[in-house]
Amino acid sequence: MTLTIIRNADDLSARYDIAIVGAGPAGMAAATECARLGLAVVVFDENAEAGGQIYRAIERNTRAGRPYLGSDYGRGAGLWAAFCATAASHVPSAAVWSLEQQGEGAAALAELRVSVAGRSRIVLARRVVLATGATERPMPVRGWTLPGVMSVGAAQIALKASALLPEGPVVLTGSGPLLYLYADQVLAAGGTIDAILETTPRRNWLRAAPHVFSFLASPYAWKGLGLMLRVRRAVRVFRAVTALEITGKDRADGVTFMAGGKTVSLPARSVFLHQGVIPHANLANAAGCALAWNDRQKCFAPVVDGEGRSTRPAIFIAGDGNGIAGAVVAEFDGRIAGIAAGLEVLGAGSSEASRRFVRLRKRALRGRAFIDLAYQPALSFRAPAAGDVVACRCEEVSVGAIREAAALGVAGPNQLKTMLRCGMGPCQGRMCAATVTELLADAQQRHPADVGTYRLRPPIKPVPLCEIAALPHTSEAVYAVTGGHSGH
Repeated sequence: MTLTIIRNADDLSARYDIAIVGAGPAGMAAATECARLGLAVVVFDENAEAGGQIYRAIERNTRAGRPYLGSDYGRGAGLWAAFCATAASHVPSAAVWSLEQQGEGAAALAELRVSVAGRSRIVLARRVVLATGATERPMPVRGWTLPGVMSVGAAQIALKASALLPEGPVVLTGSGPLLYLYADQVLAAGGTIDAILETTPRRNWLRAAPHVFSFLASPYAWKGLGLMLRVRRAVRVFRAVTALEITGKDRADGVTFMAGGKTVSLPARSVFLHQGVIPHANLANAAGCALAWNDRQKCFAPVVDGEGRSTRPAIFIAGDGNGIAGAVVAEFDGRIAGIAAGLEVLGAGSSEASRRFVRLRKRALRGRAFIDLAYQPALSFRAPAAGDVVACRCEEVSVGAIREAAALGVAGPNQLKTMLRCGMGPCQGRMCAATVTELLADAQQRHPADVGTYRLRPPIKPVPLCEIAALPHTSEAVYAVTGGHSGH
């Protein structure tokens, strides 16, 4: 058995047993388990290569060639090899822009509309596993739209995919372990990091304290400690940073912030922002899967059961797309969801393999609560106060405009969208949804769960009208547009 690579929409089958969206750790693991059950499996992924963000370019990178990526990155090689040994079909550079459930209960089907190489096709699957991963939480501050400013995750993509090191002076700012992981990788690759500005509030450590023993019993503790010690020996670190601003006219040239009761200014040509990641749930949202507020991770996430079933029977969700837990947990999540979805297609009962992966996932989750609470981003960066800061980059809507609408009693993000166009740009709210919810909650003194998030509809990815028009349409759809039933 070998993996089949599909690069043209016309080569897709009209129907599969299992469709998987995303080829990161959860997606590759789910595909491997489903293929072992003898099912017809297709994996759609936006990237040109499998691996997702954490294992990006795993097909090409080797430990000898890029040792600075670390041993955790090397785990992806085994996942990739197992995925390649299956009879699944892998569709790289594919954008799934619509997902709908047809029917209900055990007979439900998933209908996917996917764009590949300039053409769109409709694909049916008896079950779909969404393994869409995470997206970085937006960190809107003054100057974050300047050239030279990007997310730490984007900078890490350049390092993994092309071995590109940032141009100095380099400043990393925000909260979360990824700041130190990326800094360590850059230093090991021969680059420089001039400063790390930690925006994590000091009081977070007190809130995380009840979970410290579980954390110390996890592999996170000693890996994290060693990572931080290595970086802090080589990089200047400022803690409890507030009032951050990126300066520059045509591009970033420095940062100004408060730390230790003093105003500090540093030169910077490359500024990388990060304050954790949140589930990339746009496709699940548009498909009608219920979302719920996760107060520990400060984000909305799809509602799933212990095997990844969403509130839509045909749709399973695995990995960071249903709650942030890291690559190892995402792999076990993918295996559990893949087995559960596959057994439903086969009409079979539960599996001992699935129960084993549930136990492994539980063990891998040890220490996660401590990390979530310790690195929870400060409210001042989740819901900035400065009115001139851009909140929605696509439509250039400011924090001030959103707070003014909140004062007028706007009901929530969806009403705000009709007033200010927030969330109507190409990213479909990916870069502003979290900020809009937090801003409205802060301004109106409501809980984010009550404020809600955007209600999304397809297409959730930009797709040319000619591709949509070329798809087969029902007579009702034709009549709605043309007034006739001819279908022409």
